[in-house]
Amino acid sequence: MKFKKFSQFYVVRLEKDEEIIQSLKNFARENRITGGFFFGLGVGKKLNLGYFDAHTRNYKEKEFNDEYEFTSFSGNITKSGDETIIHCHVTITDENFNAFGGHLFKGYVPATLEIIILPLSAALTRRLDKETGLNLLDL
Repeated sequence: MKFKKFSQFYVVRLEKDEEIIQSLKNFARENRITGGFFFGLGVGKKLNLGYFDAHTRNYKEKEFNDEYEFTSFSGNITKSGDETIIHCHVTITDENFNAFGGHLFKGYVPATLEIIILPLSAALTRRLDKETGLNLLDL
């Protein structure tokens, strides 16, 4: 990973074979980011995406093992207790321009992934919502 800090944001470049979510967690911890938003562009492989079924209150997961272009990559950085949470949604396209999307649980970088991280001046926290079964922003 390489990054450059600007006055109000970071530009981060994940490199070949880095795991995306864990790399973002590590970056947030090392730079004391306890709340923020991010967006990016690049390529992913071995992606594990999820869709939250509100009726069963569970994620349906699907693996995408080839290389895919990120046509949308966005999310937020929050805390739940001592844990840093990376909540990331993506839209990916394959070589035939078919699009798929969902919550990114895990994935790797085959070439590059460029991300802008916008830290907030205060922490964002999550709390379990009994009605939905999700850890929602505690606002």
